[in-house]
Amino acid sequence: QVQLVESGGGLAQPGGSLRLSCAASGNFFNAMGWYRQAPGKQRELVATILGDGRTIYGTSVKGRFTITGDNAKNTVYLQMNSLKFEDTAVYYCNFVIAGRVPYWGQGTQVTVSS
Repeated sequence: QVQLVESGGGLAQPGGSLRLSCAASGNFFNAMGWYRQAPGKQRELVATILGDGRTIYGTSVKGRFTITGDNAKNTVYLQMNSLKFEDTAVYYCNFVIAGRVPYWGQGTQVTVSS
C-alpha cells in the first residue's frame, strides 16, 4: 500500500502564492502529481510528473504553476503563483503505477480570497 501525505494548503490572496507538497511512502511511479476539485465541478488535472521526467499541466494553470520532484524525499511539490479566485478547490495528490488502481491523498484545501 502506498500512503500519500499532503501539506501546504491554506488561504492566499489573489496574485499570491502557495506551495503544496505530497510525500509518498512508495518511490516508484509512472505518474505523480495533483488534481483539484471545486464545488459543483469535476475533478481536473492540475499538474503531473511522468516516470520519464516529463511534466504535464492543465490548461488553466499553465504558466502559473510549476511541479517539481525530490527523489531523495519521495516528494513532489506544486508551486502555485499568480493565484486566482478560480484556483479555490480541494487539491488531491495522485500516485499512479501502470496496471494498478491509482492512489489518492485525502485532499488539502486551497482558498483564494481577498
